[in-house]
Amino acid sequence: MNLRSRPSKCIVVAMVLTFGIAGCARDTKQTATQSSVADIYRVVLDTSRGPILIDVDRSLAPNGAKRFADLVTAHYFDGARFYRVVPGFVVQWGAAATPALTKKWDTTIPDDPVKGSNTRGTVTFAATGQPNSRTTHLFINLGDNTRLDAMGFAPIGHVESGMQAVDSIYSGYGEQPDQSLIQRQGNAYLQKAFPRLDYIRTAHLVNGTRLVGH
Repeated sequence: MNLRSRPSKCIVVAMVLTFGIAGCARDTKQTATQSSVADIYRVVLDTSRGPILIDVDRSLAPNGAKRFADLVTAHYFDGARFYRVVPGFVVQWGAAATPALTKKWDTTIPDDPVKGSNTRGTVTFAATGQPNSRTTHLFINLGDNTRLDAMGFAPIGHVESGMQAVDSIYSGYGEQPDQSLIQRQGNAYLQKAFPRLDYIRTAHLVNGTRLVGH
């Protein structure tokens, strides 16, 4: 299994990969701290397993950070299933509840250079083996997947709270859901064939978050 897409342009992560912010002094690091706060926005995924709070850092991956914010504000993820869960590796989502919405957003964004590392709890866009292939699919790293760094997978942020919910997302179906059928049929396919999949009820920006320069 490798990090390449099927027709849905979703990532298929290889099983050959082994499943295997420091604080600053207030006075001396004030400018740097203020700058970092301006670069960060927060998103809550209200899931069937509980809330997951994600801090997104524009300075890490500006193109990915903008796309994620656009998808959240468009309510793209509302009802989306976590269709691929590999314990110790990743939880993945990104197909909309309806095929029409998936198709509407099935456009690629430019790559970002890898500035962060795919450690446990980081959030990263899925991609194919081709340049500039990211669309709407993301994953949360369940383990230390730093090998993905050299493959061009640029984290956009990390789970600030709610990793217990992430770890409890149903994994019994593994990689069984067919990504091409998900793209064509959406939740109608997933709810019938894989009824125990966990899902995102709603995704929204945290109150007070400002998309500066968005």
